[in-house]
Amino acid sequence: MTPETAILAAILLPLIGALVIALAGRVGPNIREAATAVTSISLIFVVWGLLPVIMDGGRPSIEVSQVMPGLSIAFTVEPLGMLFAALASGLWLINSLYSVGYMRGNKEKNQTRFFACFALALSATMGIAFAGNLFTLFLFYELLTLSTYPLVAHKGDAATVRSARVYLGVLISTSIALFLPAIIWTYSVAGTGDFTHGGILADKLNDPEVGLLLGLFAFGIGKAAVMPMHKWLPAAMVAPTPVSALLHAVAVVKVGVFAITKIIIYIFGIEFLFDASSSQWLLYAAAFTIIAASVVALRQTNIKRLLAYSTIAQLSYVVMAAAIFKPLAELGASLHMVAHAFGKITLFFAAGAIYVASKKTEIAQLRGIGRRMPWTMAAFTIGALSMIGMPPTAGFVSKWYILAGAFEANNFVAMFTIIGSTVLNAAYFLPILYMVWFEREKEGGKEHGEAPLLAVIALCITALLTLGFFLFNAPVIEPESQIVKGFG
Repeated sequence: MTPETAILAAILLPLIGALVIALAGRVGPNIREAATAVTSISLIFVVWGLLPVIMDGGRPSIEVSQVMPGLSIAFTVEPLGMLFAALASGLWLINSLYSVGYMRGNKEKNQTRFFACFALALSATMGIAFAGNLFTLFLFYELLTLSTYPLVAHKGDAATVRSARVYLGVLISTSIALFLPAIIWTYSVAGTGDFTHGGILADKLNDPEVGLLLGLFAFGIGKAAVMPMHKWLPAAMVAPTPVSALLHAVAVVKVGVFAITKIIIYIFGIEFLFDASSSQWLLYAAAFTIIAASVVALRQTNIKRLLAYSTIAQLSYVVMAAAIFKPLAELGASLHMVAHAFGKITLFFAAGAIYVASKKTEIAQLRGIGRRMPWTMAAFTIGALSMIGMPPTAGFVSKWYILAGAFEANNFVAMFTIIGSTVLNAAYFLPILYMVWFEREKEGGKEHGEAPLLAVIALCITALLTLGFFLFNAPVIEPESQIVKGFG
């Protein structure tokens, strides 16, 4: 298979898989879930098969269709997109394993629709990862929003549908009102929207225009959840936990910060933005989001809502790192996408396992639960420590590079934001860990043990990945360093 064929296969495989999953659901759940597993494994084989090409400096690309002169649907594989595609495809398999245990253990309805829509979302994610220009990115960005709406609205009750409409409304309105005009503006001044090393906008805009265009992109890409475009994310917590894991770790929010980072590097160019004084506001907006969301998380009593606000803060770590406009910080942004994915999916898996086993959703209900669910809570502990940024977890590695980039730029706002938010992260996670392991469970509680085995296996795998990335991160750092090669 040529690299060009592999690009198309990565996008089409989940799409075909969604159809097969829908048909297999009529036969039986085991066939349906086998189809999900085969599709996800096939996707890993195709996507990860592109890694050697990228490591050798190759940049395979293919143009599928020219919509009009200068506007085409095209795909290119570069290191940042390769990282995102490899991450999403790998975590889809683990999430599918977890979903089988969760959906069966919780006796959820419409499971066939759930697995089919999940596959559609991964097809859109692959299109975003390999997008060769802004138009292609926008097209698949919208497809991802539409394909995930049924997942958020999965339960179907009035409150869930209302929250799902908030999810859809915020993401569609921001992309149409802000993201699309930013794309049109870029094409009009640069004559192209192709992602190009070093950017395409140098000498095309004056200083104030740079800040305005950057704002249209940053707030138009609502999936990045930079305040005040964050309200869709807590609203989406009505979805089943595997969907929350998709939203927070595998695809949706990662698409947001991935797109902003890619636009900063390949459309603006980091040196161009570093020299433009009007671009500095983005770092302050991200820093505010980090601190504000962390403070709000301190006040949460529901497990999933706490994790939602934690995600808002952690996403803006990536945006802030990208907005430092220094090589080490850009590398830190890439690493934090991986670190956050491993740690946050572990936390959501654990939250879902707790719900399936005990129906507990509130933090106060977790007293002593570590004795009943040692595997689940050990994984939760690892995920929480990674969110704080403590060694030996993935979160320490990414925060180290972001902090190094802040020192490289003499950016004291970023330095103090990282330190302050780390303290806040510890303030809302450590009391939970103490409660889980060292306090006694209230008498009269429901007798229960661990969640279904498949769910426990999945969360243990992601917890091990969170630990493993601390030691084995060179395979990510090496190709991602190619992105910033030559930038000072």
